[in-house]
Parts: sequence; structure tokens; C-alpha cells
Amino acid sequence: MSFDLFLTAFIPAFATLLVAIDPPGCVPIFASLTSQTSRAHQKVMAIRSVMIATFLLIAFAFVGNPLLGALGISMDAFRTAGGILLFMIALDMVFEKRTERREHRAEKVAKEAEDKHHPMEEEDISVFPMAMPMLAGPGSIASIVLLMTQSQGNWAAQAGVLAALLTVLAITLVGLIAAGPLLKIMGKTVSAVISRLLGVILAALAAQFVFDGIKHAFMG
Repeated sequence: MSFDLFLTAFIPAFATLLVAIDPPGCVPIFASLTSQTSRAHQKVMAIRSVMIATFLLIAFAFVGNPLLGALGISMDAFRTAGGILLFMIALDMVFEKRTERREHRAEKVAKEAEDKHHPMEEEDISVFPMAMPMLAGPGSIASIVLLMTQSQGNWAAQAGVLAALLTVLAITLVGLIAAGPLLKIMGKTVSAVISRLLGVILAALAAQFVFDGIKHAFMG
């Protein structure tokens, strides 16, 4: 019975977090940010980025709901707002606006490094922009808080959500470590297609969050 609850929570959580974190969209950006650095430095940045993002997301998973309560924000309001936010991210993914912003952010970091006359190898991009806002961004933070709150009071379901989070982050870590070779295999076209497909899925999940928030707000 507990395993059924675990699996029931794991599958939608995995789908939601996969599209919110968007590993296929992060890999090309990471590759461009670390293109002029050594292979050892790339691995360190990949591991550090995912570790920091993991810490942030797990922290929000456990303190997000109490924090909302302290601020006087109901879960229904947060669920609706989070759904709208995720829907906007989904639209950006479908129309490739999210990728453009990430590329612009990456170019800005690279330019700042050049202006300071520091070689890219000395630049630590693990905290910004990789860990936050690319991996632990508004979408993924809203997603983990919503998912954990929906599973509140059920340890098997919450374990399923956390397992889904760690699985997605593990996939992301593998993708970042293999960013260079993977990008050559995938190409920008394949990466764009995957991101758009994930965007459509995220839009549907976001709409469900909004519907649930409105329904519970009016029906109690």
C-alpha cells in the first residue's frame, strides 16, 4: 500500500520537476558557459551547481509551507499563483523565450568575466547563474512546495516527491557532466524540440494546479 502511494506521488512529481528544471534546456547553456574551461573545471562546476540546487530545493520542500503560513498566504492562493507562473514558463519554453533568456544570461556572465580580465576557468558559475535561477528557479521552487504540500501528512507520498526531485537532479548532473559531448550528439535542433515538448506537458500540469487551487478555494 505504501509503495502504491509512493509510486502515485513519484510519477506526477517526476514529470512536473523534469519540465520545471528542464535539463535539456540547461545543458546547452552550461556547455556555452564552460566551453573555454578545462574538463576538470567543468565537472566541478556541474557537481557544485547540482549540489547547491539540491540544498535549496530540499530546504523549500520542508520550510516552504510553514513560510507561507507565517506570511498569511493560503495554499490555495499559492497553488493558483504557482500554476499561473508555471504556465508562463511553459509558454516561454514552447516559444523558446526561456532559452533565449538563459542564453542572454550566460552571455552576460561571460562578458563580465572578460571585462574583469579573468579567464573563464577562474569563474565560478555554480551559484549564479546555474544553481539559481536556472536549476532552482521560481518554477522549480513553486513546484516542489506545491507537490510537498499536496502530499502533506503522508510520508510515503512525500518520499515519492523527494525521490522524484533527486532523480531529476541526478539526470541533470549526468547531463551537465556530459554537456560538451551530449550537445554535439543532440544538436540545437533536437534540444529545442525536447524543450518545446516538455513545455506543452508543463502547461497542462500548470493548468491543473490552477483548477485545483480555484476549486478548493471556493469549495473548501
